[in-house]
Amino acid sequence: MPRDLILGTAGHIDHGKTSLVKALTGTDCDRLPEEKQRGITIDIGFARLDLGGHRLGVVDVPGHERFVKNMLAGATGVDLALLVVAADDSVMPQTREHLDILKLLGVRRGVVALTKADLVDETTREVVSLEIRELVRDSFLADAPIVPVSAVTGEGVERLKAELLAAAGAAEPERDAGHFRLAIDRAFVVQGHGTVVTGSVASGTARAGDALDWHKGDGTVETVRVRAVSNHGAAADEVRRGQRAGVNLAGVPHDAVRRGQELCSPGYLAPSRVVTVRLTASREAGRPVKHRLPVRFHAGTAEVLGTVSLLDCDRVEPGGWGLAQLFLDDPVTTVWGQAFVLRDSSAEHTLGGGQVLQPVAAKVRRRHLEVTERVEQLWAADPAPRLLAAAWLAGFGGVVPAELPRAVGVGPDAVAGLLAAGEVVEMSAGAKKLLHRDRVAELEDRVLGVLAAMHAENPLATTHDRPKALARLEYVGDEPLVQAVADRLIKGKKLVGDARRLARADFKPKLSANQRKLKDRIVEAHAAAGFAPPEPKEFANLAGGNAGALKEIFEVAVAEGLLVRVTDELYLSAETEAEMRRRVTDRLSAGPGATVAEVRDLLGTTRKYAVPLCEYLDRVGLTKRDGDLRVLAAG
Repeated sequence: MPRDLILGTAGHIDHGKTSLVKALTGTDCDRLPEEKQRGITIDIGFARLDLGGHRLGVVDVPGHERFVKNMLAGATGVDLALLVVAADDSVMPQTREHLDILKLLGVRRGVVALTKADLVDETTREVVSLEIRELVRDSFLADAPIVPVSAVTGEGVERLKAELLAAAGAAEPERDAGHFRLAIDRAFVVQGHGTVVTGSVASGTARAGDALDWHKGDGTVETVRVRAVSNHGAAADEVRRGQRAGVNLAGVPHDAVRRGQELCSPGYLAPSRVVTVRLTASREAGRPVKHRLPVRFHAGTAEVLGTVSLLDCDRVEPGGWGLAQLFLDDPVTTVWGQAFVLRDSSAEHTLGGGQVLQPVAAKVRRRHLEVTERVEQLWAADPAPRLLAAAWLAGFGGVVPAELPRAVGVGPDAVAGLLAAGEVVEMSAGAKKLLHRDRVAELEDRVLGVLAAMHAENPLATTHDRPKALARLEYVGDEPLVQAVADRLIKGKKLVGDARRLARADFKPKLSANQRKLKDRIVEAHAAAGFAPPEPKEFANLAGGNAGALKEIFEVAVAEGLLVRVTDELYLSAETEAEMRRRVTDRLSAGPGATVAEVRDLLGTTRKYAVPLCEYLDRVGLTKRDGDLRVLAAG
């Protein structure tokens, strides 16, 4: 199977890029009437070049400074560059700017074509070649061949093909994310077939019948169906990474499609107005990128206005780099590691570029050491630090398990080791979320802190209302997650409680000497009363100044295992409750069941107490109702 790569041209206006592509491929990439009339390339054009075992999708770009944004759209996904310099003109402004853009986009292989070689003598060729060598000295083209060529006479065309074939063979294979992705660079209507969009396939494959997400550039996403696919106008079974593709979409109106939109596998991309990046200031620009600078952000085929927020400095000098967030006027779709370019707001100068570190980001604090250290880890070569940094930056909200590896450009299996090591924790809070262990520990500390504060406010209350306690952490913004953390603390025996009540496991109610004496008298009274215990309010006179704390004193006795709460107004001594269980179990084991009246007689009490006691035994699972009878639940 041929290897598919994208070859992009670059160079100044009128240096012969389009004529050279025609000499190489036989295709005239100037398709617009205005281009034919004016004799200059205005928009990107496309051709195909088959070289041995390589199939190159050629993207011809305009060289005029006014159309750099179109050049940027065409440079999306370029694997190889063909830098074009006219022998009769030498290095010019857009030669430098286009090369700068290719460097910022991370292109690593290419060839230099010295065009219009038939118009100059050998000495001029040598001089211009030296000027080119000086231009490319610190770039990926430093060792690239410079091939004199003439589109008119055909000189050098075959050698240029040979050098392109060598460069294609040496190009490192790009990692394919597996998910289909195509940034749309144009759209048109085919009679009888409907809307066709084109672009360079960045990853994955697409076939007829596939469902794809159509990102419209305004934050909305629509699922669309692929009617058919093509490669350079020829019908194909599938289109894949490295190919120029046409995708015929069913039911999509042509006028709703524009350059900058994207097609992708369902759920692969997410739009965002905030993107965290590693930003490099261009040496060619000769000026720094400053904090709060208005810019034009170019990624894929999209161009969006925005503002730079530098995280670790106030300016990035030419040739330097820094960490930044871009706050954009419209949402963009990017992936981790994706290259981008920044131009000034007036679209006159290229300022820099870099790589996306967080395709979907929340605003972070500037000049905060821990934050900037975590953001810097997003560019680590090792996937583990990247995953941990992304999990930490996700904050208390966590991240869906499938999204964490995708966020930092690694495979789904990369998370398993971190889970096993406890570096990230899976929390079930409605949907499953992954949290960095430090975030979980911080949340646990906050929950424990809330309970500590409530215990300090009410030193006699053995437990507190769970909803009220956790409501104090509303600022976290994810109530199910806080609930899950509380359950985790209960499981870890740092909290005690259930769905209604919570307390710290290490909390002991603090009673005064008089309160302890009162508690002892209450317990003695309940032990003496058996199955007809006094109501709590009957101790009000005996409590004196502690009457307001009477309820809490009862709960302390319950927490210490001295009393058992039957209802809010009925308590039994622990010994009495155990005796009740024994009597009822013996009675019901020997017979078909017992009525409330029979339980009343069994315990030697009155109906006032027998009814709530029977309901209590049902509630704790000793008995269950069977019509008018109580029977053992186990039976």
